[in-house]
Amino acid sequence: MKNIILVCVLALTCVACVPAQKSMYYWGSYEDLIYKMYVKPGEAPPDLQIQKLTQDIQRAQDNGQAVPPGVYGHLAYMYSAVGNLPQATTAFLQEKALYPESAVMIDGFLSRLQQQGAR
Repeated sequence: MKNIILVCVLALTCVACVPAQKSMYYWGSYEDLIYKMYVKPGEAPPDLQIQKLTQDIQRAQDNGQAVPPGVYGHLAYMYSAVGNLPQATTAFLQEKALYPESAVMIDGFLSRLQQQGAR
C-alpha cells in the first residue's frame, strides 16, 4: 500500500513540474470582442474593437507570437464599419498575406469594399 501511495505522489510531483504549453497564437482580447459584439451588442463598438485589436497585434509582435487567423480580417471589418476604407483594405491584405488559405474569402471582401468606395 505504501508503494502505491509513493508512486502516486511521485507521479503527481512530476506532472506538477511540467511547464505549461505556450500558445501558438497571441489571442489577447479577440475572442472576448467577438463574444461581446454578437451577444452583448453595444459593449464593444467598432472604435473600441479597433483600439483593442491594434493593441493585441502590437503585443503579439512584441512577444514574438503570431496573430491568430481572423484578427486582421475582423480589424478590417471594424475599419469598414467606421468608414475607414483604406485601413480596411490594408488589414484585409495583411490577413490574406498571413493566411493565404483565406484568399478567396478576402478577395470577395475586397471586391465589395471597392464597390462600397466607388459609391
